[in-house]
Amino acid sequence: MAVVMNADGSSPVAADVQAGARSELSLPITAGVGAGALVALAGGLTMLVIGAAGLGRRSNAAPMAQTPVAGAVQAGAPGYPARLTGHLDGSLSRWLWLVKWVLIIPHVIVLAFLFVAFAVTTLVAWFAILITARYPRSLFSFNVGVLGWAWRVGFYSHSALGTDQYPPFTLDRTDYPADFDVEYPERHSRGLVLIKSWLLAIPQLLVVALITGNSWYWVTAGEFGATDVRRIGGISLLGILILVAGVVLLFTRRYPATIFDLLMGANRWIYRVITYVALMRDEYPPFRLDQGPDEPQPARIAAVATPDAGTADG
Repeated sequence: MAVVMNADGSSPVAADVQAGARSELSLPITAGVGAGALVALAGGLTMLVIGAAGLGRRSNAAPMAQTPVAGAVQAGAPGYPARLTGHLDGSLSRWLWLVKWVLIIPHVIVLAFLFVAFAVTTLVAWFAILITARYPRSLFSFNVGVLGWAWRVGFYSHSALGTDQYPPFTLDRTDYPADFDVEYPERHSRGLVLIKSWLLAIPQLLVVALITGNSWYWVTAGEFGATDVRRIGGISLLGILILVAGVVLLFTRRYPATIFDLLMGANRWIYRVITYVALMRDEYPPFRLDQGPDEPQPARIAAVATPDAGTADG
């Protein structure tokens, strides 16, 4: 501390004061706080996974099983084990679609938390598949429920505008006009789980980016061979289709069936890729735009009955 004053003790008086403390406990305290934070984070993530598993066990969004058809065999079945459906409401409001983005805010808030849990449970499933070659069924049901919830909200609003029926707040499967489900696989490949989400999925993710991306670029040739790249646009291909459908609905009160079928195909592609990236199936999504409200039915060949020997001639 330094003090400066006049010789006679009169003002002004200036003081420069410095204080400090040194303790050998600083490093242990910092390490203890950091360790405590890590323990709290681990505990929170554990509780989150346990909660998600509990919701998955109680949910009726149980993974569907494939039902064989008696007397028939599949031949070149085009179906994918992640199935998305949506049926267009025949009496849509002209104007309600203009405010649906406000009406879904409560769903968006809940889904933001659910997708955090979705990411954590997918990471847990990654380790489970790597060790046991199985996806924990309760976590699988939870993640199917989250995607089903997201699809119902999207079908109501920004992904299809297909109904004016407000989506329910539930992970369960309901009688809502839009549905999503995934067949539960008994075993997964330990090898594929290491590479499919970040490497094998790249071509599919590029397609999804083209469908959902909101950036378009215009490239022009400049002087001396240089190129000028400018960002244009600001709306995705999916958004353009939704906007066209909404405008036509506003003026004609009719939803163009061809646009609806195309939107269903685009959303179906997106959800198949999400299913694959989220490790829920090992089957690679097809590069195919399956349009329409329902999934394509597998091609089947009726079994040919063999004539009974007792009925043969002669």
